[in-house]
Amino acid sequence: MKAMIFAAGLGTRLKPLTDNLPKALIPIAGKSLLEHVILKLMEAGFDEIIVNIHHFPDQIIDFLKANNNFGIRIEVSDERDLLLDTGGGIRKAKGFFDDGKPFLVHNVDILSNVDLNELYQQHVRSNSLATLVVSKRDTFRYLLFDDNLRLKGWINEKTGETKPEGFTEPELYSKFAFSGIQILSPRVFGLMEQLEPKFPIMDFYLLIAASQTITGFVPDNYKMLDVGKLDVLDEAERFVMAQSSELRSE
Repeated sequence: MKAMIFAAGLGTRLKPLTDNLPKALIPIAGKSLLEHVILKLMEAGFDEIIVNIHHFPDQIIDFLKANNNFGIRIEVSDERDLLLDTGGGIRKAKGFFDDGKPFLVHNVDILSNVDLNELYQQHVRSNSLATLVVSKRDTFRYLLFDDNLRLKGWINEKTGETKPEGFTEPELYSKFAFSGIQILSPRVFGLMEQLEPKFPIMDFYLLIAASQTITGFVPDNYKMLDVGKLDVLDEAERFVMAQSSELRSE
């Protein structure tokens, strides 16, 4: 199975650590964020991975080489000339996803206990264009789903802004926060052809949600942590240790 790891971000919320280090290589409990995600993917059976790079790209390349690509096929998608955002990054990696099968996309700064195999199988059963891991996490930006967990819209509750254009009555829908993990059908590439090189994947989903099936996946007993700010690094250490302890006790 194939997957992509988003590791190109500037990590501005993690300054000053990211002044000399890519966010992907920030250590948590003795392993970099990138290694944590790679190992989680491998455990779930993903054995072909592409990693996009932009910020201190050579450090990520050297890290992968030093670890012999963890014994699997790992390639990089080089965005050092232009950071393409999430949608553009996926489209640039199109050539890697050449087997006609669904593929996973995972943010490098997300730690979670989600069962990636269950997620993948749910996506296959649903025949959705994309399946997004979501939860009832407190935030102010929410994806809005109908009773069948089909994506309908988005709202910023601080500003009242909604998407897509013309979307009304957000109160009729269930609010969920996106968790930075998703499965996509390769059909998605045909719908991206006319877009600008750089675009966010969520805006793309919202643009096509009326005509395409994009579904939410709400894991049971879900635990996740967005390692995006300095003040969560200690919590991330505890999170990783707790997850390791749970796995050992199973």
